[in-house]
Amino acid sequence: MHRWSKLFIPTLREAPADAEVASHKLLLRAGYIRQLGAGIYSYLFLGQRSINKIVAIVREEMDTIGQEFLLPALNPREVWEASGRWTGMGDNMFRLKDRKGAELCLAMTHEEVMTSIARNELRSYKQLPQIWYQIQTKFRDEPRPKSGLLRVRQFTMKDAYSFDIDAAGLDESYNKHDRVYRKIFSRCGLSFVAVEADSGSMGGSQSQEFMVYTDAGEDLIANCASCGYAANLEKATSKLEPVEDLPPTGDGKPEPVHTPGKGAIADVAEFLQISPKQDIKTVAYMALSKAGLWLPLIVFLRGDHTVNETRLLGLAGATEVRPMQTEELEEYFHGPAGYLGPVGLTPAKTVAIENAGLAVVVLDNSLVGRRNMISGANKLDYHFRNVTPGEDFSYTIAADIRSVNEGEGCPICGAPLKLGKAVEIGHIFKLGYKYSESMGARVLDKNGKEVTPIMGSYGIGIERILTAAIEQSAASNTDEKSAGNSFALPPAIAPFQVVVTVTNIADAALLAAGEKVAAELDAAGIDVLLDDRDERAGVKFKDADLVGIPYRINIGKKLAEGKVELVNRTGTQAGASGNISEDVDISQISALLKKLLTAA
Repeated sequence: MHRWSKLFIPTLREAPADAEVASHKLLLRAGYIRQLGAGIYSYLFLGQRSINKIVAIVREEMDTIGQEFLLPALNPREVWEASGRWTGMGDNMFRLKDRKGAELCLAMTHEEVMTSIARNELRSYKQLPQIWYQIQTKFRDEPRPKSGLLRVRQFTMKDAYSFDIDAAGLDESYNKHDRVYRKIFSRCGLSFVAVEADSGSMGGSQSQEFMVYTDAGEDLIANCASCGYAANLEKATSKLEPVEDLPPTGDGKPEPVHTPGKGAIADVAEFLQISPKQDIKTVAYMALSKAGLWLPLIVFLRGDHTVNETRLLGLAGATEVRPMQTEELEEYFHGPAGYLGPVGLTPAKTVAIENAGLAVVVLDNSLVGRRNMISGANKLDYHFRNVTPGEDFSYTIAADIRSVNEGEGCPICGAPLKLGKAVEIGHIFKLGYKYSESMGARVLDKNGKEVTPIMGSYGIGIERILTAAIEQSAASNTDEKSAGNSFALPPAIAPFQVVVTVTNIADAALLAAGEKVAAELDAAGIDVLLDDRDERAGVKFKDADLVGIPYRINIGKKLAEGKVELVNRTGTQAGASGNISEDVDISQISALLKKLLTAA
């Protein structure tokens, strides 16, 4: 049993002005964290208790499928060069040199180190499959740290890695992690969704994210309420309704039309009395090739669509894109921004970004088969009518390169898709042979032939579970008095499951009863905090709500009747979203709380 009067719980009346999202404000106000620097936080007593409980759940479930390691956070350059990611990680990686001049980094993830162990130790198929995991500090030189623990430069991750003899084995390891992750997040009290995702810099053939919907999220999820389809916007696809093409004018060839001051799609559509769906949008980039060269990359898509830059990077094999500047627009289009179009361009013949002097031109699939569209004429204040892709201009490749819009058809059932913000709490990848091949890991198969093991990678953000739980609670709190000023963590990850609040410690009978109740709860295995501070009852109630403890027992005037007040802050009874209070016989409080915690 812990006594509040003896603990360091530095609550704040107001959140700092730079705290933007609910979880950041509440973590600071509740005394869970304090900021040391940009994206660098200290976890205080309450915060560390919750983190430890999350870690314990993760470890318990991961031990059912894997073996725990602990790898160094400080890595030599050579192991990252072996995979090719020393340069690929760019400025996101913290780098340093030791006193002898050797280059090192602070690891963002540990594919390379785990693969080096496998390369040196695994020799035969008889040693496979292997699943190795760790729970450890990671580092990322985040360019824009914000939102408290959601975007930081130092964080705790559970990262796991699987090694299998073949794709069927990888499927099994991947599915094991899927099942375990669902158990972990359910035990942590989260309402989550698993979505298709892009593998990004990790590489591989398949990946899945586990997400929690919240307005604080920086990811957009496309989901279908009818069939359950869900995907990160980077990965999501949709079915498009047919669009009626414009009738040709004149001889049907590209015809210039004066559009003075109409450089934006919406302005052109209004001026020409067309839909943006009948307009060709031009997006001109310079792409950074893997050889370090900035080269032209141009995308044409429907006027109401936006470029999915993640897909574009993967398609072009580029590491980064940026908008073309004025002089670059003049070089490749001979025209100004706002009036760019495809007519007259000579595209490169291959998708590979190379220094050939020609732009790679990507046509979104939504434009294939369309006719008589509007496009920029590469001339100030002019557009073209009657532009037909494939006839009036050519392109390097047609591909699905757009982001999904809300309301477009689900790719599975056709029902309208909805978009929602979410935060990622976990991600699982089928890496394939990217690391084992590049780093030379080999084992002998059943026939004595040397083969490359196939890999998977699986991550969970420990702090993100905590912040997602707070965001989830804050969003569901509709009580006018406490909205924005309190939260209730799921009992499994709350720093304490119940707080016993003695409303007046000057009253010896109340204090004795509080001591007795707290001792009984402690003996029953319930994680209890006794608020024995010499403060007004209202201050204690507000503090108890502020620090996220899901159950509160108030020891007050009703003690004379043998009653205490039980406040259930989880909102799990009858669909309620605020505090639920009931008077309970003091002799029954321990049994009732055990029942509530078991159900939770």
